[in-house]
Amino acid sequence: MEKRRVVVTGLGAITPIGNNVESFWSGIKEGRVGIGPITKFDAAEYKVHIAAEVKDFVAKDYMDFKAAKRMELFSQYAVAAAKEAFVDAGIDMAQEDSFRAGVIVGSGVGSLQQIETNYMKIVEKGPNRVSPLMVPMMISNMAAGNVSIQLGLRGKCTNVVTACASGTNCIGDAFRAIEYDDADIMVAGGTEGSICPTGVAGFAGLTALTTSEDPMRASIPFDKDRSGFVLGEGAGIVVLEELEHAKKRGAQIYAELVGYGATGDAYHITSPAEDGAGAGMAMKLAMKEAGADPSDVTYINAHGTSTHHNDLFETRAIKYAFGDAAKDVVINSTKSMIGHLLGAAGGVEFVVCVKSIMDGFIHQTVGTKTTDEECDLNYAIDAPIEKNVEYAMSNSLGFGGHNASLLLKKYAAE
Repeated sequence: MEKRRVVVTGLGAITPIGNNVESFWSGIKEGRVGIGPITKFDAAEYKVHIAAEVKDFVAKDYMDFKAAKRMELFSQYAVAAAKEAFVDAGIDMAQEDSFRAGVIVGSGVGSLQQIETNYMKIVEKGPNRVSPLMVPMMISNMAAGNVSIQLGLRGKCTNVVTACASGTNCIGDAFRAIEYDDADIMVAGGTEGSICPTGVAGFAGLTALTTSEDPMRASIPFDKDRSGFVLGEGAGIVVLEELEHAKKRGAQIYAELVGYGATGDAYHITSPAEDGAGAGMAMKLAMKEAGADPSDVTYINAHGTSTHHNDLFETRAIKYAFGDAAKDVVINSTKSMIGHLLGAAGGVEFVVCVKSIMDGFIHQTVGTKTTDEECDLNYAIDAPIEKNVEYAMSNSLGFGGHNASLLLKKYAAE
């Protein structure tokens, strides 16, 4: 069957620099950094003392108080961002077939907080004191389930868990669902809320987190002095829609999603493949589906975590995929401002790609000063770049060797 065209009609975001798309994008344009001391728990004895926390988030401002009490933070973020995206898209479910509207929203971790709280109850008070809501609040699919319930979407409802590639894989699978006529509307993206003792101690024990105390020099992707990522939190959710369905209801179309590539490195549980072939092939597959050449791509929103291995091997991956055109494409990392949102990273960075196409604005990789010798591409380290963005690519790489790339194109009304 002929694949159907897919467009973006709604955007939603909860981030460390803004709790809606407007404030988030304003922060991006200003180069605002949302990194600071950890406030969610006393981190004095931990190796790491900073994170990129969401500020001033009040769940009952976005949903019923009773519903919010039955959700952990990662689900609350997802519902808040999904509601923003749905309102932005202007969808009236009374006019839609609810079985043709679905959800694919992922979380790389789910709720570590529920595990922490209830394990202590077992230790201190015995196993019979565990909360009856522990499991439904803990498991990662509940973000998608809660979004489905809150918005009344009864079509395909799944979640993809691929660590830090979760949000990108979710959007990619939602894209496929519409392409192959499983749905007309999909709400998709990623969410995470893991800034807690277990999350920080776990990633610090892996030596994945920077121990820098300076928010402006902590998340510095591609810099020769990079020393690890900064743990972040939030959600990025978008509404994808079949083109003719969107046109029929007079929707505002922000961009067209034209390509998706996903591969596995089959190499290492935490490190990307050293030659970049896995991530590079994901980029190639996205361009192949879109019928785009490397020279057509204006901008890549890199995974860019500020770890030694990721930034070096992702640079190699871009060279593998783009060849001689690698030197011409503009690359940046949103994580320089908001840290690494794990399963939510791809969703939020997809929003950035859409806004970059809409505004002709490619943000600076803030904080990065002097790049690594082998990180020798254009990472927009000196200033933002204003230029027409015809094609934008978003990359995500996850522990386990998961690689995912999405390719967006500026939409031209026909």
